Amino acid sequence: MANSPESPAPERVAQTGRSQTGRSETEVAESDLRGADPAGPAGPAEPAADSSPGAPGTAGRHLLEPPTAHAIPDRTAVLDRTRLEAELTQIAGPPIPPEEARNTPQGTADPKTRTQVLRTLKTHLRTGRTEIHRRFYEDNATGRAVMQATCYLADELIGAILGHVTQRLHPLANPSAGEKICLAAVGGYGRGELAPQSDIDLLFLLPWKMTPHTEQVVEEVLYFLWDLGFKVGHATRSVDDCLRMAKGDVTVRTNLLESRLLWGDRALFDELTQRYAEELQAKTAAEFIEAKLAERDERHKRLGDSRYHLEPNIKEGKGGLRDLSTVFWITKYVYQVANAAQLVDRNVFTREEAKRFDKAQAFLWTLRCHLHFQTGRPEERLTFDLQKDIAPLMGYHDHAGQAAVERFMKHYYLVAKDVGDLTRIVCAQLEAEHKRTRLLRLPGLGRNKTLEGFKVEGERLSVAEPGSFQRKPVRILKIFEVAQRRGLDIHPRALRWITQNLKFIDRKLREDAEANRLFLQMLTSQHDPETTLRRLNEAGVLGRFLPDFGRIVAQMQYNMYHHYTVDEHTIFAIGELAKIERGALVETAPIASEVVHKLLSRRALYVAVLLHDIAKGRPEDHSEKGAEIARKLCPRLGLSDEESETVQWLILHHLDMTKVAFRRDLEEPRTIRDFAATVQSVERLRLLLCLTVADIRSVGPGVWNSWKAALLRDLYWNTKDELTGGFNAEARDRRVAKAKDELAQRLTDWTEAEVETHLDRGYPSYWLSCDAATHERHARMIRTAEREARALTVDTRIDDYRGVTEITVYTADHPGLFSRISGALAVAGASITAARIFTLKNGMALDTFWVRDAQGGRFDRSDKLARVASVIERTLAGRIRPMQELEKQRSGLPSRYDSFRVAPRVLIDNTISAKHTVIEVNGRDRPGLLYELTQVLTKADLMIHAAKISTYGERVVDVFYVQTALRDKVDSEQKLRRLRQKLGEVLESQPGGGKAGQKASAGRGAS
Repeated sequence: MANSPESPAPERVAQTGRSQTGRSETEVAESDLRGADPAGPAGPAEPAADSSPGAPGTAGRHLLEPPTAHAIPDRTAVLDRTRLEAELTQIAGPPIPPEEARNTPQGTADPKTRTQVLRTLKTHLRTGRTEIHRRFYEDNATGRAVMQATCYLADELIGAILGHVTQRLHPLANPSAGEKICLAAVGGYGRGELAPQSDIDLLFLLPWKMTPHTEQVVEEVLYFLWDLGFKVGHATRSVDDCLRMAKGDVTVRTNLLESRLLWGDRALFDELTQRYAEELQAKTAAEFIEAKLAERDERHKRLGDSRYHLEPNIKEGKGGLRDLSTVFWITKYVYQVANAAQLVDRNVFTREEAKRFDKAQAFLWTLRCHLHFQTGRPEERLTFDLQKDIAPLMGYHDHAGQAAVERFMKHYYLVAKDVGDLTRIVCAQLEAEHKRTRLLRLPGLGRNKTLEGFKVEGERLSVAEPGSFQRKPVRILKIFEVAQRRGLDIHPRALRWITQNLKFIDRKLREDAEANRLFLQMLTSQHDPETTLRRLNEAGVLGRFLPDFGRIVAQMQYNMYHHYTVDEHTIFAIGELAKIERGALVETAPIASEVVHKLLSRRALYVAVLLHDIAKGRPEDHSEKGAEIARKLCPRLGLSDEESETVQWLILHHLDMTKVAFRRDLEEPRTIRDFAATVQSVERLRLLLCLTVADIRSVGPGVWNSWKAALLRDLYWNTKDELTGGFNAEARDRRVAKAKDELAQRLTDWTEAEVETHLDRGYPSYWLSCDAATHERHARMIRTAEREARALTVDTRIDDYRGVTEITVYTADHPGLFSRISGALAVAGASITAARIFTLKNGMALDTFWVRDAQGGRFDRSDKLARVASVIERTLAGRIRPMQELEKQRSGLPSRYDSFRVAPRVLIDNTISAKHTVIEVNGRDRPGLLYELTQVLTKADLMIHAAKISTYGERVVDVFYVQTALRDKVDSEQKLRRLRQKLGEVLESQPGGGKAGQKASAGRGAS
């Protein structure tokens, strides 16, 4: 059934450690990268002082064991069982003694009595939950204490319910052997851990088939729990049924591994646990290991297979609680251990590794409690808005150029990395003991041999003992270099020893010429440098060898544009550069794929890509600070003075090409001349193009697209022309002629006169801004519109490559047209990610918009596409007023973007362009923002000649080239001040009359 405990249990990992609520800044500094301090083990085990049937028995002192009543301070404040029983007796009468049970009618409780009983149970449940919440936020209780108290609350309520059902509603005088029953908690609840909003998983255990009396008891208990609001996963099975199902279903087997007796016949429960140990645990360890690791791999794949998601799932995601649970399940199944400390005794973990395990649990469980309490539901996804709310609750504050939320998330990612390390350690130990590598999904062992001083075990490099790295630390780098060059993996045991010896990567090794030679060779190798750098980073070597890189490890960029942490983005960028070089991106980045083989400074390019964001998260400008770091680091790595200067220049200017291509009119001669003056040489232009492409492509999925590729291509060719002989009319005319020829070759079904007429319509800027396929699509749309005498033509096309919908509008041009179309698209629910506008020689406007939906998803539903043309037509006809329509839709704004603050900025420049005033606005995006901005320009009687629309997650950068009605620049200081004021008011304004700094929302998805 859907709610049976075969489904994965809600909780798998115990909590230890102190909640960081209210802790000082120094207590949660990044110097302690492993989590909150552990609270330490509980005191000696004591029997639970509870006389009720099925009260929990004794429990151990360690982590991952069921909670004990004595471990919960002032437990009667959570739930006073004596008081509850007294109240139930007052309502429903005293329990019926067994000797009187045969004379008592079954199931005679009237509805009124049941209602009173239920009301009493709800009152105690509500009181208990309120007390647990108070302890967490006021008394600074740990996350584990919260889970133990929540588990205790559930235990006591279930015990009271069972007592009421079996001693009042359905008493039984002398139960037969077939009528024996016990109730066990399974899954996370069985382990004694229950997060505030988690489900409870129960197993009603029978000796054989269910009897009528048993069925009555089970149904009555479940109805009470459901009426109390519990989400219950349950099953009713015999011991034989449990074992049979466990043999065929690893999830059932896992749940039974964590079973705990709550109530009933202990002999029956002991039979289950004994047979489980003998028939399953002792015989199927290898099978269980393989199944749990396969289950983990599938889960990772389903959730994106990265621990660096910006909005991670802390339970199911990679490096989350479920991964810790997997470690625990495997080790408990194989070694019969109950906690991380016992894994030290079994030589699986060192004491330091056990401490890391405990701290990871502490941090993640405290975080999970915050998620559940803050949302009031079993929320496991750490969304942007929750990150900002929880960061101060966990003790993080703004510091040294880093926002509190960025420091908090950096700690989370480091904990997730620790979880991965611990999993690898367990797998290596199990492999060493079982000698069956297939169990761990690792390469086979095969015959051992040596290679360049390293042992080869199967397809993996290793060393004989950890002292090898201590005696000669350069071998730490050497093993990675050999593995890269030979196409081998590194044995998990060797990686563990490397991690344990990171302290030997010191100043002496960093200054060692051979060590730096090996590192530069790995970085610039043609054998997959991305994988090698990721191995170095995962092992902690990269951050130790390059301490400045260590500062960006797990460094989050708190915005909707960057999808990865800074270190992951950097390593991805190296991978993208390697793809460009080996020709894997010829279709998507053809110019970069061509020029990369003409470079004279290949090593400098790879080093520049590695260091381009190395100063992120510091108070200084990261480009300037990064260049300063490169000035000191490049000579150490063995680069020449010329190479070092090139690296510094590339880092200092690594954003220039993006800014010019995406924010400036590339047909403006002054723009090209200024950019060429910055670049100064074709070699630097080639280097900067390759770096820019690699940088953009490594931001995240869907960020790179054909539109950006076209803009960078145009900037590259225009600048190259300027550097090699001038950005002149002759060079431009050649490219225009080529574009026209390519289109003519596609229009073979047109007459020569039709082709000539169409080719004469566009200005040079049009022919230089689109590819041949787009030109053909426009040509056929325009011919159809003119043949049918359409006043308005709207064409929509799904662009799967970019993940956007392209909407092209062809209609008569007039002042304010661009603004009104923008408003119409906002009304239709479309979020504009980019736009391109042209006016043809025949006076017709040809405007193209690339859109997504308001949440950043695909705008491709047929009903939405059909509505677009209608809304545009009615808006242009004056039947729809966009501002009024948008006000009606404000309540539907997504709240997940409320956390972001983007400082509004308006820049107006009369020097960039020879003929136009250039207006650049920066602010937080929202539905209808482009319409509101362009309305200001329209009302100021300005004509928009060109527009550059760019979105970077929640941040928008819109650039407009404008002229007055007389086709002059805007040179009146009074008018310029008024423009700044009005545009600033739009950026600051927020739906409902607030300010953008108070609330934030996004309307154009990240492009």
